[in-house]
Amino acid sequence: MSLLSNRRRERRVADSVITSPEQHTTMDAEGSVRSIQAAYVEMPAHELEAVWTPAHLERLARTYWRYLSRVSLGLIRVSYAENERAVVFLTRPFVLLRFQPPEYELSATRGIVRWRIRDGLLVARRGHGHLEIDVRRVEAERPGHARVHVEVEVANFYPALAHFIARWFYAQTQSRIHVIVTHGFLKSLARLELEESSIGRFRDVGPALTNGNGRHATEEHPGEEVTIGDTPWGVVAAIGIAATLGVAAALALLRARDQ
Repeated sequence: MSLLSNRRRERRVADSVITSPEQHTTMDAEGSVRSIQAAYVEMPAHELEAVWTPAHLERLARTYWRYLSRVSLGLIRVSYAENERAVVFLTRPFVLLRFQPPEYELSATRGIVRWRIRDGLLVARRGHGHLEIDVRRVEAERPGHARVHVEVEVANFYPALAHFIARWFYAQTQSRIHVIVTHGFLKSLARLELEESSIGRFRDVGPALTNGNGRHATEEHPGEEVTIGDTPWGVVAAIGIAATLGVAAALALLRARDQ
C-alpha cells in the first residue's frame, strides 16, 4: 500500500517480500489462465491506518496502471471512459484489453479492486475473466508494525496468443512479461507512494466502504503521460530479455519443424 504520491521522495517506508506460489501461472485444458503474484508488505502500524481508506484503495488501483505505463515507456496507456477502462498500445483502435469499470470492496481487514475483462486484441473469449488486486491484513511479527498480503490475480482469462498461435508462445512472451511487471509493481510498494486517482470516486468517502460497485465516473480522461526519469529500468530490461527469449524460442521451434 502507499501513503504519498511524491515520487521525488525516494524513501523506503515498508518492506516488500515477494511470496508468489511456485505454480504462479496455470492453464487448464480449455485454455483458461489463472496467474497469481503476491507479496507481504510490512510497515509501521500508523502508516497502514492512514491509508486503509476507500480513497487509497482507489489510488492503489491507479498506481498499478501507472506502473504498467512507466515500464512500457509510455507505449501502453490506460484510457478511462464512462463504461470501460481500456489498455491501449499507443492509441485507439489498438485496444489490448478492455475492462468493465472497477468494483471495490473494503472492510476492516480486506480490500479488493476488481476489473472484469470485456474484450481486446489479447483476448480470445470475450466476457470471461477478471484482473483483481486483493489486500488482506495479516499478523505482523514486529511490535508496532502492521502487515498486509497483496495479491494480484488474473483468473478465467483466455489469451489470444495461446488460442491462435500456441500455448508455449504465450508462456514465453505475454505470461512471462506479466509476471515480471507484476513483481516489479509489488516491490515498488515498499516506497508507500500511491498515485492520485484520475476519477477520485472515493475522495470524500469515510473509512468504511460497503461491497459493490458504487457509481462509475462519467468523464473521460486522456492517456497516461510518462516521466522517463521515473521509469524502473531494471524491469524494462527484464521485459526486453523475456520478449527476446520468447521470439528466439519461436524461431528455434520453427527451424526445427522445417528440418
